[in-house]
Amino acid sequence: MPCAGFLLIDLGFIMSWNPSPLEEQRLSKVERLREAGIDPYPLRTERTHKTAVALEQFAQAEQAGNEAEMTVTVCGRLVAMRDMGKTVFAHITDESGRLQLFLRRDVVGEESHYTFRKLTDLGDFVQATGTLFRTRAGEVSVNVSQWKLLSKAISPLPVVKEQEVDGEVVRYNAFGDVEERYRQRYADLAVNPEVRDVFRARAKTISALRRFFDDNDFLEVETPILQPLYGGAAARPFTTHHNQLKQELYLRISFELYLKRLLVGGIERVYEIGRDFRNEGVSFKHNPEFTMLEFYAAYWDYRDVMAFTERMIRYVAQEVLGQQHVAYGDHVIDVSQPWSRLTMREAIRQYAEIDYMDHLDVASLATAVRSIGGHVPPNASWGKLIDGLFGDYVEPRLIQPTIIMDYPRDISPLAKGIPGDLFHVERFEFFIAGMEMGNAFTELNDPEEQRRRFEDLQKLYGSEEDENNPIDEDYLRAMRYGMPPNGGFGVGIDRLVMLLTNKHTIREVLLFPHLRDRDSG
Repeated sequence: MPCAGFLLIDLGFIMSWNPSPLEEQRLSKVERLREAGIDPYPLRTERTHKTAVALEQFAQAEQAGNEAEMTVTVCGRLVAMRDMGKTVFAHITDESGRLQLFLRRDVVGEESHYTFRKLTDLGDFVQATGTLFRTRAGEVSVNVSQWKLLSKAISPLPVVKEQEVDGEVVRYNAFGDVEERYRQRYADLAVNPEVRDVFRARAKTISALRRFFDDNDFLEVETPILQPLYGGAAARPFTTHHNQLKQELYLRISFELYLKRLLVGGIERVYEIGRDFRNEGVSFKHNPEFTMLEFYAAYWDYRDVMAFTERMIRYVAQEVLGQQHVAYGDHVIDVSQPWSRLTMREAIRQYAEIDYMDHLDVASLATAVRSIGGHVPPNASWGKLIDGLFGDYVEPRLIQPTIIMDYPRDISPLAKGIPGDLFHVERFEFFIAGMEMGNAFTELNDPEEQRRRFEDLQKLYGSEEDENNPIDEDYLRAMRYGMPPNGGFGVGIDRLVMLLTNKHTIREVLLFPHLRDRDSG
């Protein structure tokens, strides 16, 4: 009987669902299964082998000459079915691969055979038990003796199209609208195995980073996500309210100030991998929540961190890709060689043909920026103008790994100054494929100087929330107990995964990226 509609009630949200004709057909099959005493969503499964393991063991048994009685129970999603009447050929997939099922009416029984032919659909999950054999066409298959339905799929999955082009099979994505892939990542993963490979590479990247830090005597820690004050970066936070404590709290924008407190406490090498949250714009390389790695090492300066960073990226590339040459777009990125190093001043002089040290006040530098067609934001500081010049004229050209060091003081409040230089601090960022990947300092450990820097920012930016973080008095108090000299570093995991998987938008490497409401335009 056709279904007129359903109400889905979930966590207070009421959403109407009007089944399509295909979904109505499948819902009707659910009822027919139940009438026949078959649970379309049974409680138990009995899998003995993943498909890839079954195929591997059969190949070994063939070589040994004893494959005749290899019995398996496999589970997976139905992705293909060919009904020959008394015989049905079907394919299932699981996480490890694909395997053919061979069902004969005289083996499984007439009723079971009919149920498989008429009441299952592509997308259903099934379990099949039988012996493995090789068909006359040469394909290893399960000669099914019994099967059962594990989960009835109501909505049909998007269809992946394949077409032969110049003798090669080209696979076309099932989604006409790429944004629907991100909205329905579960369906995207189900029909596009290459998408699953991206997230396996992401997991390998994070595992490799952990091994690298653990092997270098760093301690992994966890610091608060909900914080009474936000700081450690120039960003607008997300704000929430704790009812019981009657307190405004913020989702963290950085781990930095908490991790450096641990140096005060005597933990000399510390790192954290986790989420940051920034209430700001989105782009191909920005998402409101993103994964960062930060580390701090006592008795290091930014040159120690530079050397460590190069080793870290080489190690991760080798672990994830098996090599230190990374294909990205039209480029092959070589992380194996010593990286180029330029000061901020040298880089801007080279690519924008401006020596900003010839323009030591905001008005003069703004005039120089306009003279080359550059953008001058209102109320920009000297350092922000330099940062803008760099972003517009230098960053997109830094394809091979490059370290840019010695940043303007007024945009680097947590970094130590360069001795004898009133304008720059010991800070570097590293760039690959035209993207900023990480940021590092020789960390400031003088509490009085740190207070002056915070106060200077308050005066410089006034009420501009993106830049003017509140002064964290507890952090200053921690520094007064004595903080060892140290080098600190942060790298965006998402951008690193983009590089290693040759993806050009952050949404491709986030399982569930933040998207605009459908109706918001």
